[in-house]
Amino acid sequence: MRDLPVVLDGFKLTVVEPPAPKTRQDANGAEVPVTDRDGVTQFVVSLFAKLQVQAGQRAPKGEEIKVTLSADPGDGFGEDARVQLIDPKINPYSIESADGRTVSGIAFKAMGLKHAHPAPAPMRRGKDDENHS
Repeated sequence: MRDLPVVLDGFKLTVVEPPAPKTRQDANGAEVPVTDRDGVTQFVVSLFAKLQVQAGQRAPKGEEIKVTLSADPGDGFGEDARVQLIDPKINPYSIESADGRTVSGIAFKAMGLKHAHPAPAPMRRGKDDENHS
């Protein structure tokens, strides 16, 4: 299966390495841009994903993920920016290396990035509210 939709709504995503054109090494060792089937340059961003928890709860350890973006997300996504992925998907992979080892995992991709809005502050209840609940 390919392009499995993934819901990351319960995670804080923070930029660790800002978006940049995705590259690979060609047969001569030169860095060349990675493009899709239509010749559009792909981008890559590194994000730190951490589960959002309620106040007073301890969040489990987070993880750094690299996400391939199908378009240039534009400016404003520097290090430490809180973001959301647009149409995120995952693809499982398994590759056999030249030395016979198998490397497997999941690859993240998305249509783009948008800025995350901070969670709304919890409403404070006043003394009058406590008497009327």
